[in-house]
Amino acid sequence: MVLIGPRQCGKTTIARNIVDVDSTNYFDLEDPVSLARLDEPMTALRDLEGIVVIDEVQRRPNLFPLLRVLSDREPLPCRFLVLGSASPDLLKQSSESLAGRMEIIEMAGFTIEEAGFDKIRRHWLLGGFPRSYIARSIADSISWRKNFIQTILERDLPQLGFKLPATTLLRFWTMLAHYHGQIWNASELSQSVGVNSKSVRYYVDVLSDIFMMRQLQPWHANVKKRQVKAPKMYVRDSGILHQLLGVQSEKDLLVNPKCGASWEGYVIEETIAMARPDEFYFWATHNGAEIDLIIIKNGTLWGVECKRSDVPRITPSMQIALQDLGLKKIFIIYPGDRSFPLSDKIDAVAFNHLATKIIPLLETKVT
Repeated sequence: MVLIGPRQCGKTTIARNIVDVDSTNYFDLEDPVSLARLDEPMTALRDLEGIVVIDEVQRRPNLFPLLRVLSDREPLPCRFLVLGSASPDLLKQSSESLAGRMEIIEMAGFTIEEAGFDKIRRHWLLGGFPRSYIARSIADSISWRKNFIQTILERDLPQLGFKLPATTLLRFWTMLAHYHGQIWNASELSQSVGVNSKSVRYYVDVLSDIFMMRQLQPWHANVKKRQVKAPKMYVRDSGILHQLLGVQSEKDLLVNPKCGASWEGYVIEETIAMARPDEFYFWATHNGAEIDLIIIKNGTLWGVECKRSDVPRITPSMQIALQDLGLKKIFIIYPGDRSFPLSDKIDAVAFNHLATKIIPLLETKVT
């Protein structure tokens, strides 16, 4: 089993509840002792029994061919739980070497379902990273997120090929945060950072591959309208987004120009986490019609609109999307307390009803 996700989201905590960190079956590849034990990997791994944990495996991607050999033994004396904080090399190596022999699970921080729907305000402000969310004070949470961002910029990104100084990378990431919820323009970013558009795209791809950014891809329908073909940009964790934007309190957030975009990204991430769709996109035309999220689940298309509004209303965009895309239904998710239908195919859904009002419908299979 390959468990991937961003740093500090809880992967190691889970693994240490399965295998004791002092056990010979536990390898942390950020620990020099574990690295030394794996100088001769076949010798270190072949006689182990039970569950074997290999943490931060992206540091030794050459282990995957060996894991394939060890996983093919009969009888099988051990099984491997492999953890990684970056997906590019990890998934490439594992998919090539362990095809048909593994399951990949992507993990994130606390979802609102895990934190509790009565904690929406705190969860939205501080994000889902455990040490940010459970910090004793807002100041402690801010301090942790600041150090987390610095670690990403000064250690993780240089290991993945970034050659820009950490201060330039911070400015670049902050600029991406201001694109949150928008269709991004590589040319504008390249001029501001002083690198070419190709490099900008590479940097965005790497930030996406370490689970810091999400590039939400556009859905292309067979309609006679000019449709947007570029992805929309989101910082995946709302707490990290707010740190990059300089938002330190709920008051700061509610008066920030990016408040609506922050809510949109937050709802999208939580909906994806709970719905586990087969595919997901956004849809937009150059005439202004748009749907924030299109979910494909069990062969059915559903639309999701994220509105930071007390009174959600039907818009022309929603009517166009229903007509052009053949959506089963559109849900307008808003921060209220009541859920109610606005029409036969459009429902207003309170965010705290997400798990009870939307997810059961998405799970319905087409007959």
